[in-house]
Amino acid sequence: MSKTDTRGTPKVRRGVVVSDKMDKTVVVEVEYLQQHSLYKKRMRRTQRFMAHDESNECREGDRVDMVETRPRSKRKRWRVRRIIERAK
Repeated sequence: MSKTDTRGTPKVRRGVVVSDKMDKTVVVEVEYLQQHSLYKKRMRRTQRFMAHDESNECREGDRVDMVETRPRSKRKRWRVRRIIERAK
């Protein structure tokens, strides 16, 4: 067995960069649908993550894939894997 088999697969999220003002860090907003427990209506929810961007190449409005990683700081537990689409 290799190390990757024992650790499992890391979580992957897709979202939009909403802030790139920090050095090597971007704030990514992930949108998802959640069903209301009583009324069964689907609600749109958003969640913000701080992600590590080593090369500082992400800009506001970019769609990115990010992957779960070891804690890099107090609030940073994600790393930008790739830029899917550049901002227009």
